[in-house]
Parts: sequence; C-alpha cells; structure tokens
Amino acid sequence: MTVLDGVDVSVPAGGYLAVTGRSGAGKSTLLAVLGGLEAPQEGAVQVGGADLGALRGNALAAYRRSTVGFVFQHFGLLDFLTALENVELASTLDGLPARRRQQRAAELLAAVGMADRAGHRPLQLSGGERQRVAIARALANGPRLLLADEPTGNLDGASAATVIALLESVRADQGCTLVVVTHNRQLAARADAHLDLGDGRLP
Repeated sequence: MTVLDGVDVSVPAGGYLAVTGRSGAGKSTLLAVLGGLEAPQEGAVQVGGADLGALRGNALAAYRRSTVGFVFQHFGLLDFLTALENVELASTLDGLPARRRQQRAAELLAAVGMADRAGHRPLQLSGGERQRVAIARALANGPRLLLADEPTGNLDGASAATVIALLESVRADQGCTLVVVTHNRQLAARADAHLDLGDGRLP
C-alpha cells in the first residue's frame, strides 16, 4: 500500500512547516518517516545531512535520540509518573547522573510554565497542561527537529493558542526546525511554509 508518493519538500534548518490534508492523506506517516519511525521504501529523506533511508538499527535509534523531539495529539504521558518523572524519563539514555536528569527536567518544566505542577500526575492536569509537559519531554534531548502531530487536536481554543505560542517560542529560542501536522488552517497560515497533502500526494 502506497501512503506517500511524489512528495518533494525542503525545510531549512530552523524553519517552520505546517502540513495539512484530510484524514488518511499521509500526514502522520510523513512525520513518522521524518522522525525515523518508518523507513521510506523509495526516494531520499535527509535530515541535517543524515540519509534516513540508509540508517538501520542502532544508527537509526541514535538519530531519533539525538535529533528528534515528538509531540503527539494524545500527549503520550505515562499516567503513573509525575510530570517531572515523565520529562526525566526521556533523558535516561543520555548517561546523565540522576540528579542532573532531575535538574534538567525541572528546568524544562519551568520553561513551559509548569514548574508548579511538577509533582502532579497527568490525570491531575488539564489537557493544555499535559501538552505543555509533553513539549517539555520532547525537548529533553535538545532536538534539532521538533515534530508535532495535531498538538492542539484535543484542546479548547485558549489552550490551543497557548500550546502553539509555546511551540513557536521554543523554535525561536532553540533554533530547531518545527514541523506541525494540523487540520487548523489558521494555524497553518502562521508557518513559514505550508504542505497540503491529498491521498499521500501534493495536489
């Protein structure tokens, strides 16, 4: 089954790309390919000089760990961990001492305005708060590429605006490339570039 076909797009380092299209058009698959979660069967996918089609096993895992941060629509937080522990967990493979991991997680939560909720578990947080924790977790590895799949899909208007402003602020402050999948045309209009997919193809 072909999900993406003939998609040709280039995003400069530090750029901001919005991806739109109806459900099933291949938007999430595109993010999965960029993030190294799915391998392209044909064509070339290059991120920061890395040819993702040529990476396998440990090399692909190292790419994901060192280069990519993921933000999902359904947050992807572990309910039995606190906000601090969820963020800290993302950096457990970096070889940092536990105390430094906790300090780093606390710094990231403070950066997204969640310092006072660090000890709360996800079910004690609102949707907008959970997404801010998820963004902090995505930043734990200092990613050069931040991929957000419908990050406002489960949020009310006010929370959605806060999350988008936060993602844009992170991009500006850290210089990372931001790729956002969204159904929101107003949100897409804020990006530097806009890719609209139709059945896995460019219209």
